[in-house]
Amino acid sequence: MAKTFNEIINSETPVIVDFFAEWCGPCKMMAPILQQVKADMKDAVTIIKVDVDKNPAAAQAYQIQGVPTLMLFQKGEVRWRQSGVVPASAIKAAVQRYQVASSTFDV
Repeated sequence: MAKTFNEIINSETPVIVDFFAEWCGPCKMMAPILQQVKADMKDAVTIIKVDVDKNPAAAQAYQIQGVPTLMLFQKGEVRWRQSGVVPASAIKAAVQRYQVASSTFDV
């Protein structure tokens, strides 16, 4: 059974959501960048894509003004957000910032 959007973004593992549109040129540029991030980071990150034309309610709920917009969720909270084409290094840095934060223990 497929997980719902909310189940996915409530994960301990950082989740990158790529809000995109089929007609968007810069969105097409993000696909290989996100594939690179996933290849480099493996199970340390989950990446999902949300088509704003097919899911207008999600786009409205997260106030997506332009595409592509990337959002990083962890435990259901937005940890990072960036619009436009984002280099793989910036995406990985954002994910790593929250990987470290989530692996610290309260004493």
